[in-house]
Amino acid sequence: MKDLTVIMDDQPGKLADLGEATGRAGVNIMGLCAMVGDGKGFIHILVEDEEKARKALEDAGIDVADEREAVVVDLHDKPGAMGEIARDLAEAGVNIDVAYTIFTGVRLVILTEDVEKARAALDLNGAAG
Repeated sequence: MKDLTVIMDDQPGKLADLGEATGRAGVNIMGLCAMVGDGKGFIHILVEDEEKARKALEDAGIDVADEREAVVVDLHDKPGAMGEIARDLAEAGVNIDVAYTIFTGVRLVILTEDVEKARAALDLNGAAG
């Protein structure tokens, strides 16, 4: 799966514009992280078809600032589960740039500069995500 980063003006309706554009194109947003700062909205969306999502957004006048491969990890629904994953990555020397949850199930999305090292640390090689 891919994480697309969009930077928009922090104004009412901008997130709706993003959701409507992807919806019209039939792109399912699997996960989302949105925050604001300095008058801008910083939005990460997790999609399976990044080309279709990018085209839908660009057709709507929404620029995609970045596209990254995402590591998606199934979590146990218990206290401390996220901490265990973060510790495994830290011990492998993997820095987490962004982390957010996915809409379905108990899963964690991780963005890092070293995807392969993260997958190895979490024993995800060959697994989807």
